Amino acid sequence: MDDIRQELEKLKENIRYHNQRYYNLDDPEISDAEYDRLFRTLLDIEKRRPDLVTPDSPSQRVGAEPRESFSQVPHRRPMLSLENGFDEKEIRDFDVRVRKILKDLYACNYIVEPKMDGLAVEMVYERGVLVSASTRGDGYVGENVTPNIRTIRTVPLKLIQRQEEHPVPDLIEVRGEAYMEIAAFNELNKLRLSQGLPVFANPRNAAAGSIRQLDPRITRERRLNMFCYGAGEVSGLKFKTHMDLLNALQSWGLRINKPYIREFSNLDNVIEYCRRLEQERSGLPYEIDGAVIKVNELVLQERLGEKSRSPRWALAFKFKPTQETTRIIKIDVQVGRTGAITPVAWLEPVEIAGVTVSRATLHNKEEIEKKDIRENDTVVVQRAGDVIPEVVKVITSKRTGNEKVFQMPSNCPVCGTKLEKRQGEVVIRCPNKGCPAQVRARLIHFVSKGAMDIEGLGEKIIGQLLDREMIREAADLFKLKKTDLLKLDKIEQKSADNLLKSIEKSKKTTLPRFIYSLGIRHVGEHIADLLGARYRDIEKFLTATEEELLSVKEIGPQIAESVISYLSDIENRDHIGRLLDEGIVFQDSSPRGELLAGKAFVVTGTLGSMSRSEAKEAIERNGGRMASAVSSSTDYLVAGEAPGSKLQKARELGIAILDEKKFLDLLKETGRLKNGG
Repeated sequence: MDDIRQELEKLKENIRYHNQRYYNLDDPEISDAEYDRLFRTLLDIEKRRPDLVTPDSPSQRVGAEPRESFSQVPHRRPMLSLENGFDEKEIRDFDVRVRKILKDLYACNYIVEPKMDGLAVEMVYERGVLVSASTRGDGYVGENVTPNIRTIRTVPLKLIQRQEEHPVPDLIEVRGEAYMEIAAFNELNKLRLSQGLPVFANPRNAAAGSIRQLDPRITRERRLNMFCYGAGEVSGLKFKTHMDLLNALQSWGLRINKPYIREFSNLDNVIEYCRRLEQERSGLPYEIDGAVIKVNELVLQERLGEKSRSPRWALAFKFKPTQETTRIIKIDVQVGRTGAITPVAWLEPVEIAGVTVSRATLHNKEEIEKKDIRENDTVVVQRAGDVIPEVVKVITSKRTGNEKVFQMPSNCPVCGTKLEKRQGEVVIRCPNKGCPAQVRARLIHFVSKGAMDIEGLGEKIIGQLLDREMIREAADLFKLKKTDLLKLDKIEQKSADNLLKSIEKSKKTTLPRFIYSLGIRHVGEHIADLLGARYRDIEKFLTATEEELLSVKEIGPQIAESVISYLSDIENRDHIGRLLDEGIVFQDSSPRGELLAGKAFVVTGTLGSMSRSEAKEAIERNGGRMASAVSSSTDYLVAGEAPGSKLQKARELGIAILDEKKFLDLLKETGRLKNGG
């Protein structure tokens, strides 16, 4: 008994400490996922032992007490937190609880919205005018942040009545989420690093820190945004459903995340949509950490009621976390295909977004120094989408004195050549092109999917081929025989045959793929597509001039200089010649996506035939590029169902607007629409 009480008290004290770091200081020491685990442990213990639940338990309150530096604002209706669910079973359990309370008397419809990763805010409008704004605080009393909220451009200072059916009420408490888009967050952290200031761990903390500034001028510079998701007190108006309320908010000029809000009458469709949002999250310009499932009918919400800290009619389905807390075991460096020396942190393995991560990039020496990253440090590590895991920040309060400052080597750790740093670059390089690490990295790049796409030829096989001196460069791959492959570990007759077929098949390629496979510095797949569109023929590309390159949209002096430098090197020219001598031929003279080469697309709303990430893939596969915001450099706006404000901006700028059918027709014209044409 005493052990359970002691464990519970220690756990509660730990959670209180992290609440203070998270809510009041906007400087958490642990990841959201680790906090969720602590809180769930607390709930599990209290569920088993309800007699141990005390009024001061973190399970009985919503957030944290308001800061003393801000005046306090009471909420007319509590701003509660949401109960969390982490898998399909917990969504189904939520549905069972809802139906049990309602006694299956009603057909329950659900509404699903993205769960923005920001700071919850309440804005009070009296006779349509914004009179106050406050944070959630402890759910009952929040911090007065009215001057700061007024600086957010997507927050109207006065509501506008556009529809007779939705008159602006005399009083309404609008609930929303203040957030910072990823691009603005990256710019802010870059600026803070240059000023020697600590970085924010994620956009949520950056938004919270910006809202809680005592000087509103600082908040205005932070480029915050707002999505509204509900209301507290509303005078004189009644709504049938939550969706009706959201539509009314939008009609008054408040911003809702309309393109991603869905209504469902079938729970399987709810679960499917939650999974779809999780898949698409990495393609959004802002961060979401889950999906919120709500009972749509407001009369049923009232019937279901609330618990001490959360409503019974809503569930937050949490996605797999993109950040975790772990420890750096050691720091060393790796040598890339262009000789770039990149410091790498070896971590205590941790699962992030469903993948076990044991290494993270530290980018360069300057990044390590600015973030003060050391061996044995406890750090926040991030992995979003296909992005290489990186160390976001150090938890300096966890330091024990055993941390060790990392020193960059002066010589290449692989070949021993003295390292160099060019003027104007932050990257340190090994100048020896024959460095075994560079040779290996160039070969891995050459056979990769976006380059020559030699299926089955991975890092391990390339490593064996190099170690046994069967190959020295890419051209040697085309000389391999079956007897050579059978000498390798775990290669049998069938796998050897398949590998030889893949090598032979790769000889028929396209000019952009071939250019990309060369590994020219600063030339990624998109730039390779642009070069292929410009030159069409390998011989013309080999005689490219700087003037020609600079005439290509999106190619600037740095890329042009890199291409010219590569093509001027006699060893590189000989390397290309040996590849062509092995029988590489180009299937067509038109590069990938010639029709869309250099075209910038923005997608708004929802497409019925493909997800946002699939649309991005189709655009980039055809030579175009996907942008997140509409600007004068945008060529096409693809408008799906329920388009947002981007549609109006595109019209104002005179940008070509494509509906879904026209977009698909354009892709088919290229002959490269997936599973079609």
